[in-house]
Amino acid sequence: MTADPAGGAGAAIDRRYLTDVLVDLLRTPSPSGRTDQAVQLVGDRLTALGFEIVVTRRGALRVDWGEPDGASARRALIAHVDTLGAAVKALKPDGRLALVPIGTFSARVAEGARVTIFTDDLDRPPLTGTILPLKASGHRYHREIDDQPARWDNLEVRVDERVHTADDLAALGIQVGDFVALDSVPVVSPSGFVSARHLDDKAGVAAVLTALKALCDAGTRPRVPCQVLITISEEVGHGASNGLGDDVAELVAVDNAVVAPGQQSREDRVTIATQDLHGPFDYHLTRHLTDLCRAHEIAHTRDVFDFYRSDAAAALEAGLATRAALVGFGVDASHAWERTHLDGLEQLVRLIVAYLESELTFVRWDREPVGPLGEFPSTSVQPAPRQPPR
Repeated sequence: MTADPAGGAGAAIDRRYLTDVLVDLLRTPSPSGRTDQAVQLVGDRLTALGFEIVVTRRGALRVDWGEPDGASARRALIAHVDTLGAAVKALKPDGRLALVPIGTFSARVAEGARVTIFTDDLDRPPLTGTILPLKASGHRYHREIDDQPARWDNLEVRVDERVHTADDLAALGIQVGDFVALDSVPVVSPSGFVSARHLDDKAGVAAVLTALKALCDAGTRPRVPCQVLITISEEVGHGASNGLGDDVAELVAVDNAVVAPGQQSREDRVTIATQDLHGPFDYHLTRHLTDLCRAHEIAHTRDVFDFYRSDAAAALEAGLATRAALVGFGVDASHAWERTHLDGLEQLVRLIVAYLESELTFVRWDREPVGPLGEFPSTSVQPAPRQPPR
């Protein structure tokens, strides 16, 4: 455990714990729709930290840390444990499997993936295989391989069993709709880079757990009662649409930040997103997070994302009356073979700790769902533009 004197209230960040939780999560398949095992893993980690856990009817996991008093409100911290994946679309006559994607990602980056196939027969171990293009043999097809369009109907799964017909596949218990998880294959380099599929958002979940551990180890409770929600369907668009209380005054989603040309995010920093494809995040909460980074000397950057939605969007679209913001860890090649750095994850953990130790963005105003216009924090923190002289 390395001490973090700038982390607030003497909290120390346990980097080994962060790495261990992340690798454990990455090795636990959890495509959207089949997340129970990963939820159990996260629940066990939270229980070991002393938290009481509830699970929603749909299978999301929530911790309520601290109880609001009569005039108080909560804040929420959200990350998702579900990942991209695929499902069996058809059992093909030649013994291969046709696929349909779960979540939005390119067929191009699915090519070559090792996969785990989950049947309904729990007495049998999961099957394994490889996603290949229809024309895969270089000695047979030569340059025809490169001429194939990158489409899901040009991919198939070669199952690691003696199968030559659709009946052979059915005899193994494979059915249409069975889940196909793309294996994560995590690698942590000596230089601190983490390369894997599904860092989105298992690295975010690991960061949240590490931040909670840092506060527990320091004997510190959050300044404002907090709900921590681990969602299970963010990759299909409706993760945080349920599971939070109506008294949540502000919400911070923790997810990946886009490292690519034209973006500002970096793998070694925490990113505060100011806008995604759904529009700007809350002006005041976003700047509160930026101020915390400056006050605690947390390496950070700001960014906007073009093709991106998060749990924050799902919560707002469901009608939750809350401020909402998004913070993230820089990920190169998101929704492909992803990479981030432990330094950036550590900066994210420090920001989460500082945020949980801070007050609401507007202590008086945000404790109630509505208030008088005279108390609305407007021009004092969001100045109006100067008017030109007449």
